[in-house]
Amino acid sequence: MTYRAGRIVPLPTAFSISHGKKRPRKEDRSHLEYIRSLPCLVTGRESQIEAAHVRYGDPAYGKRETGAGEKPDDRWCVPLHRDQHWDQHRNGEREWWTSTGIDPLRVACALWGASGDEDAGRLIIAEAKSPVSEP
Repeated sequence: MTYRAGRIVPLPTAFSISHGKKRPRKEDRSHLEYIRSLPCLVTGRESQIEAAHVRYGDPAYGKRETGAGEKPDDRWCVPLHRDQHWDQHRNGEREWWTSTGIDPLRVACALWGASGDEDAGRLIIAEAKSPVSEP
């Protein structure tokens, strides 16, 4: 950052995204098992649950976009029934999530923080599916 004429000006490279070498994926098998132990985030079903990685990026969460053939870190996954997991990737991921009314990145962050605590995970999922009430 530089200071010019009473305002802060970011350097041209301050917010650029590196298009170079892919970073190694951070894996956490115990977190994936935890995710698979929870009900589906969309339907609430308890069987055939998969750890669905959210691929789209959002700087508000510090999540970068992942490219073709690249899977995000395991912290960016949510529990989905097999059918919804397929739909998530087949129908345009960001649009599909918008249609559910659920922010999967917010849920993934919360589940990552509660990893291993099944009661907390179930509460996070129940709250994510509840409509937000206006004050």
